[in-house]
Amino acid sequence: MEDIMSPRLDAAHTRTATSTSRPDGPDPAARHDPAVRHDEFPRQHQPAGAPRDMLAGLPEIPPYDQVGPVDARALSKTLFERLECLEEGTHAHAYVRNTLVELNLALVKFAASRFRSRSEPMEDIVQVGTIGLIKAIDRFELSRGVEFPTFAMPTIVGEIKRFFRDTSWSVRVPRRLQELRLDLAKAGDELAQRLDRAPTVTELARHLGLSDDEVVEGMAASNAYTASSLDAQAEEDDSEGTLADRIGYEDHGIEGIEYVESLKPLIARLPSRDRRILSLRFVGGMTQSEIGEELGISQMHVSRLLSRTLVRLRKGLTAEN
Repeated sequence: MEDIMSPRLDAAHTRTATSTSRPDGPDPAARHDPAVRHDEFPRQHQPAGAPRDMLAGLPEIPPYDQVGPVDARALSKTLFERLECLEEGTHAHAYVRNTLVELNLALVKFAASRFRSRSEPMEDIVQVGTIGLIKAIDRFELSRGVEFPTFAMPTIVGEIKRFFRDTSWSVRVPRRLQELRLDLAKAGDELAQRLDRAPTVTELARHLGLSDDEVVEGMAASNAYTASSLDAQAEEDDSEGTLADRIGYEDHGIEGIEYVESLKPLIARLPSRDRRILSLRFVGGMTQSEIGEELGISQMHVSRLLSRTLVRLRKGLTAEN
């Protein structure tokens, strides 16, 4: 059904509202001044280098926030008809194209409102949605007989969803796993309501027609969607400190535990003097001369006893291995 425009917008006047390509405009009161001619563009709105006949006959467009949905569709149809007659890259083409963008920004704001619960600022979402609107304007064809809002909304919403898909993940994962995460979440909710419990991996795999390994891979990829700061408190009443305080560290002493446990029975079978020399040397940190003075023997004798004991212990470890 053909849209019916208001009398003010139906008249074939030259556009006097400000466009994105020409931010400097006349005094709004001049629109209603009888002294102002409306049969041609004012100089500040006439795109440089554009013949007047290319833009003549366009309806007067009031401030964009005062244009209703019905009038916006009718105006857009008129502008699209003119856009098809203009050569791409010219000032007139850019003028009409930018006017279409501003005239249909309400579609972007409506689509962006569906994502207001996301963590991204609304200004960023609107900016991304505007990119989708521009793409829709460039691809739209009047000959298909489809209303522009019907054609543009999927493109705008798709651009916003692509933005969240590419930027919301803390760790970049393949698109296949991103889509699998959404399928798993949806299937998990459906099965939980049906079974009155959380579904198992096998039940999820059977429901989605996947293997258990694919489901596990998708569940593991879901952990990459959000990240927690190591300095953040787990809970308000948590007295254990931050997450970083509870993460384990590499203890290099663990590497020697196996050797210590293997040496214990070998050291127990040594003579008491040899055990004492080992203790004074490797536990007390005494030099061979100090050990000789402690035991009343020469430093050379201590060296021979220590070497003999170490060879015996080394052979015992080798034999066990």
